[in-house]
Amino acid sequence: MAPLPSDTLPDPAVSETDPAAFWRAIERIVNDSELVIDRPAGSHHPKYHHVVYPLDYGYLADTSSMDGGGIDVWRGRSGSLEPVAIACTVDLLKKDSEIKILLGCTPQEVETVLRFHNSSKYMKAVAVVRPGTE
Repeated sequence: MAPLPSDTLPDPAVSETDPAAFWRAIERIVNDSELVIDRPAGSHHPKYHHVVYPLDYGYLADTSSMDGGGIDVWRGRSGSLEPVAIACTVDLLKKDSEIKILLGCTPQEVETVLRFHNSSKYMKAVAVVRPGTE
């Protein structure tokens, strides 16, 4: 196994424990990636046809997530690409967990996403809302 490049190792002089650093990192991933909406609001899940997406749902191209695809995103009706929250999900059928970035969602839309992910006994979610966007 090749050693990690020195710029990827922890630097004790740079100790960003401020939660704002996390949100800046999320912004960078969003800004540096192409947003692909493959399930527009009102569309049906390809496998579970009774499931209807209440908001635009897609992923960030050229990123990776637990399921091997891109990082999942929900986009609010405003169309804004500002990350306002993440949904941390657990899928008991797939036995995995992921985050989903919520872009431009109002507080009501964040609740809509949570209801969507918590509507099955097999999937559960909580939201981490970015401070100042509530």
